[in-house]
Amino acid sequence: MSDRLPKLFVLDTNVILHDARCLESFEENDVAIPITVLEELDKFKRGNEDIHFQAREFIRRLDNLTGPILSEAGVSRGSGLGNVRVVLGGQLEPEIRNIFIQDQPDHRILNTALLLSRQRRYRQVVLVSKDTNVRLKARSLGLPAEDYEADKLKNFDQLYTGKRLVEGVPSEQISEFFAGKGIVPADRFEQISDPIANENFVIRNGSKSVLATYSASDRTLRKIEKQSAFGILPLNAEQWFALRSLMDENIPLVTLAGKAGTGKTLLALAAALETRARYQQILLARPIVPLSNRDLGFLPGDIQAKLDPYMQPLFDNLNVIRHQFREHDPQAQEIRSMLEAERLVITPLSYIRGRSLQRMYFIIDEAQNLTPHEVKTIITRAGEGTKIVLTGDLQQIDQPYLDALSNGLSHLINRMVGQPIYAHVTLEKGERSPLADLAARIL
Repeated sequence: MSDRLPKLFVLDTNVILHDARCLESFEENDVAIPITVLEELDKFKRGNEDIHFQAREFIRRLDNLTGPILSEAGVSRGSGLGNVRVVLGGQLEPEIRNIFIQDQPDHRILNTALLLSRQRRYRQVVLVSKDTNVRLKARSLGLPAEDYEADKLKNFDQLYTGKRLVEGVPSEQISEFFAGKGIVPADRFEQISDPIANENFVIRNGSKSVLATYSASDRTLRKIEKQSAFGILPLNAEQWFALRSLMDENIPLVTLAGKAGTGKTLLALAAALETRARYQQILLARPIVPLSNRDLGFLPGDIQAKLDPYMQPLFDNLNVIRHQFREHDPQAQEIRSMLEAERLVITPLSYIRGRSLQRMYFIIDEAQNLTPHEVKTIITRAGEGTKIVLTGDLQQIDQPYLDALSNGLSHLINRMVGQPIYAHVTLEKGERSPLADLAARIL
């Protein structure tokens, strides 16, 4: 009988702070919200971070539902959807009191799920939490527990890489790229099936090869011309692909993924400096994710001193470019004057909230630490003439409730594939140093 009945999902607070629209994701199944969750949301009503927005939005959505939300039946979430109810707290179940030392919100949410599972033995009760430890605690109590997967990718290995190797192409076809304007109809290459807008190709036959990108507007393959950007010269095919997209004014959205040392941020900054005449300002930003669960208050000094360690990697990339030139070279002086005039700004991502992004080259570093909603919020603020570049390492995530399948950068890559104004490249070859490449691969 229980298999034929809708499930009852009990939500943890972190699910709501991750996605305010989560109530739409449980189809015909019912949803229970422990009163403890509403108490926790109350702490997040005020503020300008994404979690504060999610809390406010969820509370508004819940408030818009009419009916006895505290009743056992709850109220309908909408046409074709199950019901939602708020469950008041009660005495802790004996297992909760005996197993867990502290009386804390997580344990009260677990208690609610356990209580519901005993009251409704005829249907399956499932706790939904983005906290791995909470899920483990639930399972230790015999409660089914799941991650919130509505915005998760199904398979990380199938994530679009933006590049393809094509071998065995006749030499005369490759030679066509070096004649005329380097543009060849894509249908001339039977080895290339279903090309994607702005997808990149290494086309080769023995010692003869060419780098090309697919133009969806005229269904052609275009030879990638090798060029430097503000003194930075790409060192491999992936970097050539990346630099082309970064400097193309017809591609306002670019994502670069790859491990440490592959040149993601350096190439983005070099491209921004090279194309600076098109933009009013170059913005480099990154989310602040304290390590070891220590927030900014743990660090000494004023707010600038606290922020400097998080922004230093961006300054390091700028210094790599600046140190290619002598102090009195025009390029070095240009960087200095742009910093002084605030045409080149390095800042925490939270500091640009509310800004109007008009004619900006906007680079977001460490974008794998953003949620899908945060990425959407950033991109939807892009004004006329703005280019947005997101870089990140999808295997190096510091946010406790995100992983390689659920972070904003992976979500963006998966959803934007095939859009003519979007390009992506996954960089795999490390170019920082042999030592750095070895460490990134095997440690």
